Amino acid sequence: MITHLQFLLCILPILLATTSATTASAVMFSGSEEDLYAEILRDEAVARLNQLGKVSDADGYLERTFMSPASVRASNLIRSWMEDAGLTTWVDHMGNVHGRVEGLNAGAEALLIGSHLDTVVDAGIFDGSLGIISAISALKVLKSNGTLTNLKRPVEVIAFSDEEGVRFQSTFLGSAAVAGILPVSGLQISDKSGVNVQDALKENSIAITEESLFQLKYDPRTVWGYIEVHIEQGPVLEWVGFPLGVVKGIAGQTRLKVTVRGSQGHAGTVPMSLRQDPMAAAAELIVLVESICKNPKDFLSYDGHCDGSTVESLSNSLVCTVGEISTWPSASNVIPGQVTFTVDLRAMDDMGREAILYTLSNRMYEICERRSVSCIIERKHDANAVICDSELTSQLKFAANAALKRMTGEIQDEVPILMSGAGHDAMAMSHLTKVGMLFVRCRGGVSHSPAEHVLDDDVWAAGLAILAFLGTHM
Repeated sequence: MITHLQFLLCILPILLATTSATTASAVMFSGSEEDLYAEILRDEAVARLNQLGKVSDADGYLERTFMSPASVRASNLIRSWMEDAGLTTWVDHMGNVHGRVEGLNAGAEALLIGSHLDTVVDAGIFDGSLGIISAISALKVLKSNGTLTNLKRPVEVIAFSDEEGVRFQSTFLGSAAVAGILPVSGLQISDKSGVNVQDALKENSIAITEESLFQLKYDPRTVWGYIEVHIEQGPVLEWVGFPLGVVKGIAGQTRLKVTVRGSQGHAGTVPMSLRQDPMAAAAELIVLVESICKNPKDFLSYDGHCDGSTVESLSNSLVCTVGEISTWPSASNVIPGQVTFTVDLRAMDDMGREAILYTLSNRMYEICERRSVSCIIERKHDANAVICDSELTSQLKFAANAALKRMTGEIQDEVPILMSGAGHDAMAMSHLTKVGMLFVRCRGGVSHSPAEHVLDDDVWAAGLAILAFLGTHM
């Protein structure tokens, strides 16, 4: 997912005002490592992150997509770690891995903790995996000190099978199924090889039907809330010197697939003035995307649907990316007959995002008409912005402060409160229950890259924060 530099300018002054000169970028520890469960929360957790990072479908880089062979191996490994922590485990009909402890009252509303086990192509080892492993490690600490069964409500860790949407270009397959927002038509979405979601599950001995898809949905009356720990994927925490931050909200997002069709021809014999070239048209469309997203105020009108506050919000948070492009027949001496590209568009203001999409689509159609090519714009994914629950946010903030105090022996400055420009499973889960998120610092704000890195001690801090949060449910 994207970094959120777009939020930095508006929140950095607040963060700096609450950050003292004594806050170090590396945490200094006061309690003994044994007292702070370093062996489980840091050493073993980091070892498991590295081990899971080697489970890949590719040689030389990390790639693990929905229901791929590596994804299945990763599921089995995660399940074994859940069982090691004393959890009862199962894999559901969407390939999600669950580990649950019932606690003192199996009938109480459950706390769900989760993140995703899939990756992008050429990924880092922390995105998604950190949230799963930190949660398992915290529960293993409770098992090791004999308090796992003292939880006053069930706690369930879920490793979601698909969040990135790499294989089927449709994000949150795993969490959307649990939240009950995945339509039956989602089972028929096909990958580039023509294999649909239902077939991919069937190839792995998971026979999903319309009925079993509906059965995946959790009853909201049985769920207390959902929390997710995730690397920040941005530079703010590193800039202000904090290992942890709490998330106030998540930007809404839309993914488009744009197909431009023209007249395929010989590169040497068709005069430039007679060409209907979809590649040249696509290039102009892509530059249009950049122009609108860099300067939305220059393209939007102030009316009943888009007022000054909306435009201001877009100026601070709107980001657009063309991340994939393909051409047919893709030969150097052939004018293409078709060009397809994707657009990823995100903003904190849902109404503003819709206004941008409306303007963008109209401008795209105008360009295609002027160039005498056809243009098809498909909306492949939509997710509204999510505001995290204030109660959960306060509890996670308290837990993060408690963890850092235990590690340093000092009262810390206020844990930063951030907005997320990246999408997370919490977006889908917000349709089921209240959600909260905890961010963990990553070096340089780099993510979706082999250079993605989290300090061992920051992994430790995340585990201690989850442990502190669970302590409020004992």
